[in-house]
Amino acid sequence: MTQRLFSLGPETLQLYNTETRRKESLVPLEDRHIRMYTCGPTVYHYAHIGNFRTYVFEDLLRRTIKFFGMKITQVMNLTDVDDKTLKGAIAKNITLDEFTKPYKDAFFQDLKTLGIEPAEYYPAATEYIDEMIRIIEKLIDKGIAYKGGDGSIYYAINKFPRYGCLSHLHLDELQAGASERIATDEYDKDHIADFVLWKAYDPERDGKIYWESPFGKGRPGWHLECSTMAMKLLGPTIDIHVGGIDNMFPHHENEIAQSEAYSGKQFVKLWMHSEHLIVENKKMSKSLGNFYTLRDLLNKGFTGIQVRYMLLQTHYKTQLNFTFAGLEAVKGSLQRLQDFIQRLLEIHQTKSYGLIDPILEKAQIAFSQALADDLNISAALAALFEMIREVNSLSDAGHLGKQEAENTIQLLKRFNEVLGVLTFDKQLEKIPDELEEALAKRIEARRQKDWALADSLRDFILSRGYVIEDTAEGARLKRS
Repeated sequence: MTQRLFSLGPETLQLYNTETRRKESLVPLEDRHIRMYTCGPTVYHYAHIGNFRTYVFEDLLRRTIKFFGMKITQVMNLTDVDDKTLKGAIAKNITLDEFTKPYKDAFFQDLKTLGIEPAEYYPAATEYIDEMIRIIEKLIDKGIAYKGGDGSIYYAINKFPRYGCLSHLHLDELQAGASERIATDEYDKDHIADFVLWKAYDPERDGKIYWESPFGKGRPGWHLECSTMAMKLLGPTIDIHVGGIDNMFPHHENEIAQSEAYSGKQFVKLWMHSEHLIVENKKMSKSLGNFYTLRDLLNKGFTGIQVRYMLLQTHYKTQLNFTFAGLEAVKGSLQRLQDFIQRLLEIHQTKSYGLIDPILEKAQIAFSQALADDLNISAALAALFEMIREVNSLSDAGHLGKQEAENTIQLLKRFNEVLGVLTFDKQLEKIPDELEEALAKRIEARRQKDWALADSLRDFILSRGYVIEDTAEGARLKRS
């Protein structure tokens, strides 16, 4: 089986750039090394499945980049200082770190449960306050930032002609609201304004939580946090910046403005955004009772792999409608995949028939080309299931040898480097003795053409939760 497609260069991978509104070849700034920044959680509560839709997409992107032979350095931030985290800490009369730590720990556990590969860096905003202050000082020196009447430091968007380049809003459309101020980290997308870089300390709002700075007591603005951590860990220009579509404006737009005004260099070469997740065709909200964390789904009996597959199988630029019927259907898809692997592991005949190579090569070409086309996961999964159908047909006909089965497993393992949903351990489930005996009696009854007894034994086996599967090696039982 050829491996040639797995050594294709990065230029093969075409990704949709939100800024240019077209697919572009992924060409690293540094040879075969991608530097990627991904917006992480605000750690004031447990992350919900809408968040994880984005994180699973980012994991698919990361794995695909590696699949195409590139190295990756990924940064995912943890927003541990903003209005929500301060409010939570103050309400419990504990430090900011004491308040956010349980949610940070829970987030990392959730990533592990979903099979999301660890990023190389998980910086917390509170660890980079000094760097944020230095960036603000330089922006003030350049005349791009100024102190407002409330003592906060603001970024003047009219000093940055490229403002609106990501969202495709024009600066002249933004001027009407440019002089107004946003007092919180929350924002109304219809309200355009200069944005805060340093929020002046308010004892009633902020309690005892603040940092000293040349501009007075206070804390950084949300937008500045991401820019600072991205540039500090990845450099002034990065290959890819990823996040949910709700972060495109104003958060990512503001990141561009402050980063490029500070460094004088292009901040990001390629922007990618995942679409929203809705639940049962409605916006997810606590008031509607359709707001779910990963823990909620685990408590309902679903597994992390099942949730991962559900979030993975829809293209990232398509709105994902999360339903429990869809999550139940995922169980069948995953069971089909695992049954196929078990069947391959149980093939023992040594003869090779020379029929498998064209099937495997066609599958790897289709799978790779689908991923190269802006992570077309639906087409990639279709290629995988078509391969399963064709290989099962060979096995049914007794035309699949042990080495050919092992080659198929190796390709599945290669695919799973991207999918992250398969296991390859042989399942040694103990079949009850009475069922093994019933199967043996049914085989003999069929040999004797005693169809009534054969049917009765089959019904008995079915009633116990097992089915009879005919393979090239003979009949076997498996759980239904």
